[in-house]
Amino acid sequence: MSTAFDELLREATAGGERFGHREHVHLTWLAVRRFGTAGAVDLVGAGIRRAARDAGRPGKYHATITRAWVELVGHHVAEDPVLDFATFAIVEANAPLLDRGLLARFYRPETLAGAQARAGWVEPDRSPFPWRGPTA
Repeated sequence: MSTAFDELLREATAGGERFGHREHVHLTWLAVRRFGTAGAVDLVGAGIRRAARDAGRPGKYHATITRAWVELVGHHVAEDPVLDFATFAIVEANAPLLDRGLLARFYRPETLAGAQARAGWVEPDRSPFPWRGPTA
């Protein structure tokens, strides 16, 4: 059974054998472009959770990291709705998305390491996402 996630995964990895950080961002970009940010949160989350379970590593799924990356990509897509991922990836404003350490700008390591963040959504505790502004 092929799912929308599987189709996006095939597209994001076309022509390559690895599924590194850039391919994760590409898959998320595709999901956001096709399903919107909220839809991409659900689709990508379910797809990664299933892939981790199928690989025998269900504990590998991390709810906060998944949603945070989808929201970050969604924000950049809204700011710069270019027509293809190759162009999106080279736009200077989008360069932070290719940095695997980007979430450290928003979260303390101990927050992301916690069970609550793994199981469900936790708001950034170092700095708010730019589109949300400061929290009260």
